[in-house]
Order: sequence, then C-alpha cells, then structure tokens
Amino acid sequence: MGRAISEVLPFGIGVAISPVPIIAVILMLFSPRARVNGVTFLAGWVVGLAAVCAVVYGLADAGDVASDPAASDTMFWIKLALGVVLILAAARRWRARPKPGEDRSLPRWMAAIDGFTPRRAGAIGIGLSAVNPKNLILTVGAAATVAQTGVAPGDAVAALVVFVLLASLTIGAPVVMYVTGREKVASVLDEWKVWLSEHDSAVMAVLLVVFGFVLLGQAIRGLTA
Repeated sequence: MGRAISEVLPFGIGVAISPVPIIAVILMLFSPRARVNGVTFLAGWVVGLAAVCAVVYGLADAGDVASDPAASDTMFWIKLALGVVLILAAARRWRARPKPGEDRSLPRWMAAIDGFTPRRAGAIGIGLSAVNPKNLILTVGAAATVAQTGVAPGDAVAALVVFVLLASLTIGAPVVMYVTGREKVASVLDEWKVWLSEHDSAVMAVLLVVFGFVLLGQAIRGLTA
C-alpha cells in the first residue's frame, strides 16, 4: 500500500493546486448562502474525484493492467498521450496569460455565485473536479497508476482515499476556516482570492508542464522497461 500511496501523492498535489476552484469556493463563502453552498461545493468536489477514481480504477483493474503486458502498454500509451495534452495546454495557458497591469477576467459563471442554490453549488463542485480537463487527467493518472501497482483492492481503495483527501485540501480548508471562524478568516480568504486571480495563468502553466512531464516520464519508463 505504501508504494501505491507514494505514487498518487504528486497527482493529489496537482489537483489540489487548482486556482479557479479555490477562487470559486472562496467567492461562495462570501455569498448569502455561504455555509450551505460552501459545504455542498466541497461535497460535490469530493464526489466528482471519487467517481472518476472508481470508474478508472475499476476499468484498469478489470483490464489487468498490473500483469498483462499488452494492457499495461496500452495504459502507458494513454499516459503518454495525456502528458502531451498537458504540455500543449501549458504552452497555450502561458501564451494567454495577462500582460503586466492587465486585468484577469474570471469565468462568467462566477459573477452569478451569489445566486447559487446548494444544488448548483454541488454541481459546480463536481464539474470542476471531474470534468475540468487538468483535474480529470490527473485523477485518471492517479487511478491508473494505482491499478498498475497491482496492490490488493483494499490497499488500492486506501491509496485513492488518500489521493482524494489530498486533492481536496485546498477546497476543504477555506470551508473549515469559514465554519470555525468566519470573521477572523474573511481577510485571509480575500487575500488568497486576489493573489490567485492575478497569478492563475502562470500557476496553471507551470502545473500543467510539470505534470505533463510526470506522465511522460511514467509512460516512457513503462514502455522501455
């Protein structure tokens, strides 16, 4: 189990450092339905990650990627392709980053956060964790990597739980901070939001290229072993 957990840690960190979802949850914590929307957003985020992990691990394990050479090579080719996608996305984000002094435009749906219902907050949480391309690719990579280690199902579940918890830290922390001390943390959360808004593109570009090469490295090692 230790090997499986160590393999998913980088992927969990990659998902956790997601500027747009962090900004979204902070904005929800300043909205009229702060408490309930923050909690449902976090719940949706966790459900989305868990669902992708369950589906990908189930398919990979059923395909016997841990011991079948052909299935294992197929998975490594998939990782290779996903790594290339991330690196190309990194280049695109870097080119599209705001110029010095230029305002960073946030997604339009964020302007409507004050009117979100708990159901919509939960749906956005699921979308940003399970449908967001970067997070989807990293979650697929984590679940596939666990399947390739060949650990027992119980150990695989434990490793994926660690992944989900780590990937949810930056979303869960603001919610917990708000619930336990609203007045004290308002200024801190606002500072986080401002910084992330200003550096979103640069942070994402670096993350995408780093984890693109992580997937490429895993794929090349596996295909040449």
